[in-house]
Amino acid sequence: MTSPRTRPWPVDLEGLGYGGDYNPEQWPVQTQLEDVELMQQAGVNIVSVGIFSWAMLEPREGEYDFDWLDAVLDRLHAAGIRVALATATASPPPWLTRYHPEILPELADGTVLGQGGRQAYSVSSPVFRDYALRMTRTMAERYADHPALALWHVDNELGCHVPHDFSQDAAVAFRRWLEARYGTVEALNAAWGTAFWSQRYDTFDEVLPPRTAPTYANPTQQLDFARYSSDELLTHYRALRDVLREVTPQVPTTTNLMASTGTKWMDYFSWADDLDVVANDHYTRAHDPAAHIELAFSADLTRGIAGGDPWILMEHSTSAVNWQPRNRTKAPGEMLRHSLSHVARGADSVMFFQWRQSAAGAEKFHSAMLPHAGTDTDVWRNTLTLGQALKALAPVRGSRVQADVAILFDYPAWWGTELDSHPSQDVTYVDQVTAWYRQLWHRGVTADIVSPREDLSSYRLVIVPTLYLVTDDGAARVAAAAAAGATVLVTYFSGIVDEHDRVRLGGYPGAFRELLGVRTEEFYALQAGERLTLDDGATADLWSEKTHLVGAEAMSTYTDGLLAGWPAVTRHAVGTGHAWYVGTRLDEVGASRLADTLLLESGVQPVVDAVPEGVEVVRRRGGEVGGGADASFLFVLNHTPEEAVVTARGVDLLTGTAADGEVRVAPHGVAVVQES
Repeated sequence: MTSPRTRPWPVDLEGLGYGGDYNPEQWPVQTQLEDVELMQQAGVNIVSVGIFSWAMLEPREGEYDFDWLDAVLDRLHAAGIRVALATATASPPPWLTRYHPEILPELADGTVLGQGGRQAYSVSSPVFRDYALRMTRTMAERYADHPALALWHVDNELGCHVPHDFSQDAAVAFRRWLEARYGTVEALNAAWGTAFWSQRYDTFDEVLPPRTAPTYANPTQQLDFARYSSDELLTHYRALRDVLREVTPQVPTTTNLMASTGTKWMDYFSWADDLDVVANDHYTRAHDPAAHIELAFSADLTRGIAGGDPWILMEHSTSAVNWQPRNRTKAPGEMLRHSLSHVARGADSVMFFQWRQSAAGAEKFHSAMLPHAGTDTDVWRNTLTLGQALKALAPVRGSRVQADVAILFDYPAWWGTELDSHPSQDVTYVDQVTAWYRQLWHRGVTADIVSPREDLSSYRLVIVPTLYLVTDDGAARVAAAAAAGATVLVTYFSGIVDEHDRVRLGGYPGAFRELLGVRTEEFYALQAGERLTLDDGATADLWSEKTHLVGAEAMSTYTDGLLAGWPAVTRHAVGTGHAWYVGTRLDEVGASRLADTLLLESGVQPVVDAVPEGVEVVRRRGGEVGGGADASFLFVLNHTPEEAVVTARGVDLLTGTAADGEVRVAPHGVAVVQES
């Protein structure tokens, strides 16, 4: 139920966007001419251009060749295809790293990362920043008035390969960031607890990035370096964006995020206000049989970053990728289903890496909309089918997803949870985040993935998984939601430390003790393979705690082990709501039973009644056309080999078939019902 902000959208992009990264510099002109014809055939209406073209546009310092790009943009405009034009700064050309090797990034052990791949730059390097700003301004001034220009694509996947740089330029920038954060070195010493291990600093000049050390680096130093690194990448984005806004204030800007359970080091919630349009790249994992659930989570996370506004799926794959250990070809119907799952969860544009599959280079085996084998292929036929589907779904544009459940997700908590020297290295952040998300997904319950900095007052159920690090304000927002009538679930290893990684004294779970009505005196981390039995028949592993009841009631207790008779799951009445605490990792039986209880207590309902197992159901409401604010669109995605039947009334936009009480969805198929 996030209140959406109003963000701009690519200029003159009609309907839902469809396209991908387009790299014409890899191909002769005759192939480029064919590309435009095939794009029109497929229904493509937007492409990203120029992302990795710096060396082609500026082959030697100060010498530019824009003729080929001029011709490409002219052809795309003539064909009615909008352009997300890149700043071309994503990978510096060889001449730049040759003349200025000092721009190269360094690892924590001092290893310099060389030129020859991509992103071979230190984001803190003043030299690189100057060159990138100059290139960005040159692009902006040349194409400011080009009629194809719809969106600026700033750099590319910032931090993908170098989330942390430990170079000397980074050390200087880190000190500057610390001084802005703390003001005095005395405040830094207090926050970092430098009385431990004789780490007291006398000046900021003594501070270094957490480079490879004899043993554990200061945990707050590590945490602040993660914050600095995310902020430094954002600062780079802002600098390029500000040039674009100065030259082309009428054209919105974005950069492609990588919001998923696999991208840890950029705090995208802190980036959100700087993005005119939120764009995300997402790739499923070949080894994961439930990859479609992780996809749904990542789409919901992206929507949360966007504040509920529609967003762009900037990259995903038509079939196999090239960079996983064993890359898997997508099965029949999977490309369409994956694409429309993103749309169901808020994407108003579906794009791929890339348009035409490369014949050379590191990504030549990464699938594309137009594969190596050409148009007589399943991949190309899937490209055509998806284009037709997105055209039919034009009425969905501008509609919003609404949810009664919030799952709190916080990047600093992720970083803090997985610092070294903790009670158990097996406690990871996304484990419980995704475990509770899966419980909701299987029940057809939609969740917003939101930051603890968000207002939670509109949600009926708030899930707080492994929020190890939380500010006073974040904890207060959770407590206020419960007091106002929400059901709140907090899992183990939450509320332990403040924003400086200082333990909240007096017993665990620290910031949530009063809310939960419990006090844990000690953690009992479990060994690999060790399991405990609960009195309700469930089992648990990984973690347990010696928890005292201070107002709460025990809903289940341990029946064996050192904590036999002690609470495992508790419930506490708070205001007009309730706060639950799960002090262990429940098995599927226990988690499933508790999920049903939480939904019943909070009054949260699934999108439709009786959602079949393996079927994804999401609703979007409103829209710019096709019914306006009263429109309602039910997405039904069948991830099973059996036909699925779901309650619905209206018309399936994909087939034109009426749904009079129910919609039947073919095995591995999709339906999108505009509800009557």
